[in-house]
Amino acid sequence: MTVVDAVAEAPDRAWWLRIAGEAADDLATDAVIRDQAGKTPYDEVARLREAGLLTLLIPAERGGGGAGWPTACAVVRKIAAADGAIGQVLGCHYLLSFSARFLGGADPAARLERESAAGQWCWGGGLAAREPRLTLTAGRDGRVVNGRQGYATGVLVADRLAVRATHADTGEPLAVLVDTADPGVVCGGDDGDTFGQRLAAGGSVEFDAVPVEDGAVLGPLSWEEDTPSPFSGLATPTGRLVSAQICLGIAQGVLAEAREYTRAVHAPWPHTSPRDPYALTTYGELTLATLSAAALADQALEALDGGLARGEDLTDDECAEITVLAAAAEAAASRAAHDATARALDVVGARSASSAYGFDRFWRNARTHTLYDPVAHRLHEVGDYFLKGEHPPFTLPF
Repeated sequence: MTVVDAVAEAPDRAWWLRIAGEAADDLATDAVIRDQAGKTPYDEVARLREAGLLTLLIPAERGGGGAGWPTACAVVRKIAAADGAIGQVLGCHYLLSFSARFLGGADPAARLERESAAGQWCWGGGLAAREPRLTLTAGRDGRVVNGRQGYATGVLVADRLAVRATHADTGEPLAVLVDTADPGVVCGGDDGDTFGQRLAAGGSVEFDAVPVEDGAVLGPLSWEEDTPSPFSGLATPTGRLVSAQICLGIAQGVLAEAREYTRAVHAPWPHTSPRDPYALTTYGELTLATLSAAALADQALEALDGGLARGEDLTDDECAEITVLAAAAEAAASRAAHDATARALDVVGARSASSAYGFDRFWRNARTHTLYDPVAHRLHEVGDYFLKGEHPPFTLPF
């Protein structure tokens, strides 16, 4: 029985945030040890599954939690504050499992969501336009995927992989869903041996004639005239805001731990006090940057929620405005995470170098996450829209 089965109707936002808070507290208790061990996070994903968080975005009538994106993003932020890597696994899962709604339409999405809820699937993979490419071809018994994906989040723990594959005949990029239990799927490689986000269960994936079942082509990933629709284009700002939540969670997490350390140990340097002006000013600056980025992310999330509510009535201009706002939010969150995770070590002092405290994991996680999609790209999009009114491209961070 899932957590949702224990209540008479779909839980509200406060209920889900309480559940997420309990899961985050659980993850935080051994976060340092787990990060240092770097083991595949089977147990961590099991905790999320038992809490009902994997099915949170699926409508209640399809067996899910019935929550919307504002709640899902708040949950990702809470989990990322305790463990940035597990926050990335959960955020990527939410985006990929929702991709059928963006790309394939209501009916295919409903079927997949029912199957996902019934099986308690964890989704992994990645739809970003990165080399090398996968190819979708016609096999003897149907369509198959071949090739190698260099890096994808969650692949070591996922039940299903949503990946980008190029149609062999048309050259069109498509999002397809494959079962990780298929023997043609071989996950894990040196690509996942990163210095941060070590528990994001990432790595390379080899696909050898992996079947793509009927209805498992989620939709097109091209962005040309008249295709996809503005509603499908909302996949881009949604991905940006998931990334922003991961950054904000990491920033809030390091500040919370640094604060508790400073309160307990009293001073970052010998012969100083907890009222040291430098320490107080630094905490103030980092708090301001993080709160500002969070406010911008919340504003963008409100705009996204409005766009999702408009559905197919959404216009190209409205989609562009939401996308630019989300790009700005991701850039601000990325900068806040970089600043907080580096400068918090200064106010903790020399003892922050001790591996026993694990303060370095926040910086490593933030830096690794943001390397895959540099903030300069988002700033370019914001500037291009502000100066020339150019609509940002259809891109995804995962």
